[in-house]
Amino acid sequence: MEEILHEHCYVPDDYMEELHKWRCPDYYEENVHKMQLPFSSKLLSSAVPSEEKQERRQQQLRRLQELNARRREEKLQQDQERLERLLYVQELLEDGHVEQFHKALMELNMDSAEELQSYIHKLSMAVEQGRQRVLGDSIDSKPQTPETVGGETEDMEGISELEPLDSEEQMEPEKTMTSVQPMFNIAEYHQMYLGTERIRAPEVLFQPSLIGEDQAGLAETMQFVLDRYPQEVQQEMVQNVFLTGGNVMYPGIKARMEKELLQMRPFGSTFQVSLASHPVLDTWKGASDWAIQNLVTNEGWISRKDYEEMGGEYLKEHVASNSYTAIRLPKPAPRSAAPTNSQETETVPQSNTGAAPS
Repeated sequence: MEEILHEHCYVPDDYMEELHKWRCPDYYEENVHKMQLPFSSKLLSSAVPSEEKQERRQQQLRRLQELNARRREEKLQQDQERLERLLYVQELLEDGHVEQFHKALMELNMDSAEELQSYIHKLSMAVEQGRQRVLGDSIDSKPQTPETVGGETEDMEGISELEPLDSEEQMEPEKTMTSVQPMFNIAEYHQMYLGTERIRAPEVLFQPSLIGEDQAGLAETMQFVLDRYPQEVQQEMVQNVFLTGGNVMYPGIKARMEKELLQMRPFGSTFQVSLASHPVLDTWKGASDWAIQNLVTNEGWISRKDYEEMGGEYLKEHVASNSYTAIRLPKPAPRSAAPTNSQETETVPQSNTGAAPS
């Protein structure tokens, strides 16, 4: 995952425009990255002895025969239930229940008693044949070899679903390997293609909704902070936009932030975006510099006794610690002059039409 993020992902200037480019087949072929996954080119099937293959085929035939026998029994039971239903309808006519008979015919989607009689005759023959086949399966339970199957094609139904049987089982391993390898490149079947995923993963920084997070992105957060200060202060703040941390190592992150600032700032205003030289190590280097500058002071250090008593999660409060200090952010700067008359700011009841009453 880290290799994909740090070596293959990038941040485009315009996310939607970049997605549109990826729809072009030529652009896809030029920019798609292929990661080779580990694989083995050894053909294990060629090392299986012929005796083991023969035994495997016999086991498959036994399973198929058992499966087909269960299918015949289930079909026979269904046909018997169907036949009993039809005979019951026929008895209604013989007993003189004509109205119930016609109603049952409609449910069976039949038009006449002759059609019912013909269907009963065909179904009786099918039930009788099914009983004979089930009886034959119970008597002859000896598994058959492929040579003795003969015309019993029904027993071979579904043979491809279990395991394909090679017609040339006696082929030598060397011949099999030489005949298969030139047909395709096995390495191509073990590759991961990285297309739009290269831009969709880092785009979460700007659009957290892509992964279902109801949060603001970098640009929205920056706009939220700037709106809390007057225009003069905003202009000073945007002159020192500093990007640091591991997430700013994506190619194109600086250009994207400059474009976002260009869209949110007034026309003609200036700003400055700078990128840390070592974004990942900035935090460590800052703590290291502080420690070197405060070696001889007691402030900011914890003794071994306190550490052993309170554990590594304990933080000694000092100027560079995580101590909590309650602050209050200023309200958003007004975009227009506030009304001078206090009466104008009072709430006026609205009528049903939405206009204020005179």
